Amino acid sequence: MKTPGTLYIVATPIGNLEDITFRAVRILKEVDLIAAEDTRHTRKLLTHFGISKPLTSYFDHNKHLKGDVILARLRDGASVALVSDAGTPCIADPGYQLVRDAIAEGIVVVPIPGASAAVAALSAAGLPTDSFTFIGFLPSRRGKRHQQLSPLKDEPRVLIFYEAPNRLMATLKDMRDLWGERKIVVARELTKVYEEFVRGDTSAVIAQFTDRQIKGEVVILVAPGEDSEQEGASEESLDEVLRRYLYVEGLSLKDAVKRVSVELGLARSLVYSEALRITSGH
Repeated sequence: MKTPGTLYIVATPIGNLEDITFRAVRILKEVDLIAAEDTRHTRKLLTHFGISKPLTSYFDHNKHLKGDVILARLRDGASVALVSDAGTPCIADPGYQLVRDAIAEGIVVVPIPGASAAVAALSAAGLPTDSFTFIGFLPSRRGKRHQQLSPLKDEPRVLIFYEAPNRLMATLKDMRDLWGERKIVVARELTKVYEEFVRGDTSAVIAQFTDRQIKGEVVILVAPGEDSEQEGASEESLDEVLRRYLYVEGLSLKDAVKRVSVELGLARSLVYSEALRITSGH
């Protein structure tokens, strides 16, 4: 039996071609086949770096058919690089099914990390970076968009969305209607000449984009609401008070739970669960 090939998940630049890694260029030069979301777009990238390799398309509407073809090549020992038009494949781009099926067949899958619009935007947004939730693209229809946005109102983490430029204003207005004013950052044309970050409350950000022609892919970052921030603060206080009674004052778990429950006015079961988490080291 032939030894299966390797599937490489290769991140490509989201705008500035200098953001490709040396490793990505080497892998693209070495593989037997490159599976691209848009072969015309990828061919321009390959030409720029002097890479000449067979290309095949792999996108949403042909992923089942082409996935079988690519898996057959991998089984036969070929090495394949999966790329999207920009950024990291499988992140709001095709590729998940191919990776899943390759893993199921025992084919080695290797990530070649690089640019990601979500992470690039978050790093320069000025919002908390310790915990965030990536949503990706919202539905284009307003009703379905509302259905997806509504449950996120009390999400305690920063929310990250991708959006098309022609839908940016509608999405921002929906967010304001459903969530009220939030701290918003809109990152546009990342790594390109006209890169732009617009920061402020939702209404202020909307005002800055009013009567403008919006171009380029957009990342929207939304800070948690005040209620979510207060909830996070009370949870932190519970942790701090428990640690003080357990480790500074040396109370038993039972006595610490009893004392904190009364002091903070919280259910004893909640305090007990948090105490167990702390004492177990998680």
